[in-house]
Amino acid sequence: DRIAADGIVEILNADNCSAMIEVNSETDFVAKNDTFIAFVKELLGIIINKRPADISALLACDFNGTTVEEKIKELIFTIGEKLEIRRFVVVDGITSTYIHGKGSIGVIVKFEADEKALSNEGFAEFAKNIALQVAAYPVSYLNKESVPASVIEEEKSILLSQISNDPANENKPDAIKEKMVLGRISKFYDNHCLLEQLYVKDDSVKVSKYVENEAKRMGGSIKVTAFYRFEK
Repeated sequence: DRIAADGIVEILNADNCSAMIEVNSETDFVAKNDTFIAFVKELLGIIINKRPADISALLACDFNGTTVEEKIKELIFTIGEKLEIRRFVVVDGITSTYIHGKGSIGVIVKFEADEKALSNEGFAEFAKNIALQVAAYPVSYLNKESVPASVIEEEKSILLSQISNDPANENKPDAIKEKMVLGRISKFYDNHCLLEQLYVKDDSVKVSKYVENEAKRMGGSIKVTAFYRFEK
């Protein structure tokens, strides 16, 4: 019944693949323990090699002659704190990764890019900048298209209620109120979609425009196709 509310997020890149995991401990002291950190890194190797479907499958994987689950029990006995694996993700293909604050936040961003872009010496820095953006300003969605229709309908309903209950809008026709809702929905996208955010290093452009500008500068094609952000 003890709560493992601390821990670390760690990432491993290998064989055109990036894996990220969050493993929790009870205290920051244990999260900085070399044995604990080494265990987390070994877990990432197992994840990349074995590709477990979920945490239950990972716990059943071999760990130097025993199982991951048994190894965790052994570490709990040795360290004296509750330890548990919270989540992990495996991403194949072109990625950029970033760990912030010694494991407080981890980010993987996935890209599609042609050879011209990939061979450009500026691509790595560009990709890292997108990962830094994800770390700095957490959002739920990649772009407008990835926001579920149900979420937008709920947001519209909330906005319409707010507008209708404002005495200043009491005598405005419904059509005008609807237009006001649509205007405010664009702000929702700005706040909840990565590609609609203002770019952290140049707030005169959105992230989507930064991607477009960099692709043009490199003479190639680049798309951000997914991102994953773990915050312990």
